[in-house]
Amino acid sequence: MNFLFAWRYFKAKKTTNAINIIAWISIVAMMFGTAALILVLSVFNGFEDLVKGLYSSFYPDLKISPLSGKQITLTAEQLQKLRSVKGIKAVSLVVEERGFLKNGESQSMITLKGVDDAYGKVTSVPEHVVSGEFNTGTEDEPLLVLGAGIENAVAVQSDRNIYPLTVYLPRKGEVNLADPLKSLSTDTVNTSGTFIIQQDFDNKYAITNLAFVKLMLNMPADAYGAAEIAVTSDADVEVVQTDLENLLGAAYGVQTRYEQNRSLYSIMQMEKWAIYAILSLILVVAAFNMVGALTMLVLEKKEDIGVLHAIGANRGFIKKIFLTEGLLLATIGGGVGMLLALAIAFAQQTFHLVPLQGSTFMIAYFPVKINPWDFLLVGITVLVISVIAAYIPARKAAKQQLVLRSE
Repeated sequence: MNFLFAWRYFKAKKTTNAINIIAWISIVAMMFGTAALILVLSVFNGFEDLVKGLYSSFYPDLKISPLSGKQITLTAEQLQKLRSVKGIKAVSLVVEERGFLKNGESQSMITLKGVDDAYGKVTSVPEHVVSGEFNTGTEDEPLLVLGAGIENAVAVQSDRNIYPLTVYLPRKGEVNLADPLKSLSTDTVNTSGTFIIQQDFDNKYAITNLAFVKLMLNMPADAYGAAEIAVTSDADVEVVQTDLENLLGAAYGVQTRYEQNRSLYSIMQMEKWAIYAILSLILVVAAFNMVGALTMLVLEKKEDIGVLHAIGANRGFIKKIFLTEGLLLATIGGGVGMLLALAIAFAQQTFHLVPLQGSTFMIAYFPVKINPWDFLLVGITVLVISVIAAYIPARKAAKQQLVLRSE
C-alpha cells in the first residue's frame, strides 16, 4: 500500500515545479554516481587481472623454499617422491643470487636465476621472449636470457650479441676486504634472448643454466635455491600445498602464488576499497538532492498527510510512504545507472573506445572486467544511502499534525 502512495506522489504533477526538477536532478545524480562507481571498479578489476596475469607468468603455482638460509637440500629420493605427489604437473629446480653484469663500460646489478629444463613447464616466461629464443645453454656454455631493462642497461642486443658479457657472483663464505674482486666468482657468458613481462622482472632478472650458477656459487649437488611447481588444472592448490608440507617437514616452506605476492595482492585490495569509499561520496552528494526533494514533497503533501491521519493511518505508515518514495528515486536512478555502466563496459570491451595514452603499456586501451559482485555492492550502497537520506524527511512527515483546509 505504501508503495502505491509513493508511486502516485512520484507521478503526480506538483504545484511547485521545483519539486519535480529537484527530484529528477536527484535521480540523474544517482544514475551518474552509480554508473561512475561501477565503471571505475570494473576498470580497476581489469588492471588487477592484467597485473595478476603478468605476475602469474613469472611466479609458479607453488614454491618450495627454505624457512631459514638461502638453500634447500633435495635428494634424488625426495625429488622422486615430490614429483609423485598427486596433482603435481612439473617440478623445476632453481637458484637465485644477486650479481653484477658488465659489458665494457655498461653495467648493471642483476638477479641471476639458474633454471633447469623443466622451467618452461612451471612458468610461461619462455612465451614472453620478444627477441632471440629462450635458451639457457649448458654448464660449460651457458647463455643468458635477459629482461628488457637489463638488456638496455648493459647496451646489448641479446639475439645478436657478439662479445660475451662478464658476470660476477659472490663466492660462498669468502670476503676479502683488501681486494673485493677476490670475493667474487667471475665468468663470461653470451646472450640468447630477451623477455618482457613487467618492469619488476624486466629490470631485475637474467635467466641462465642452473648447473652454471651452482658451479659459480660452489653449491653441493643436492642443494638448490628453491623448487618451483606447476599443478594440474583439476588439482586443488591448497590440498597439494598441504601434501607437500607433510612430505617435506618443518624445515621447508611451501607457498602458493598468493603467498609469494601477499603484499602485492593486499595493496591492490586496499586500493580497490579506497576507490570504492571515495567514489561513494558521489552517491552521498546525490542523496542531498534527494533530501531536498523529499522535504519539499512533505511540505506540499501536508493536507494529504492530515487526511491519512484522519482515516486511521498511523505515523509508521506515513513514514513508510516517504521512505518508499526515497527508495523509488534511488532505485530508478541506480537501476538506470547500472544499465548505463553495463552498456559502456561492454562497448569498451568490444570496441576499445578509451585508449591508454603512451606506448609503454602491454595493452593499448583501458581494460574492463565486469564483476557481478560489484553490482551487488553498489546496489546495496545505493539502497543504504537512500534510506538514510529519506529517513529525515520521512520522520518529519510522520510528525505532521492533522491539517485540513477549511472552505
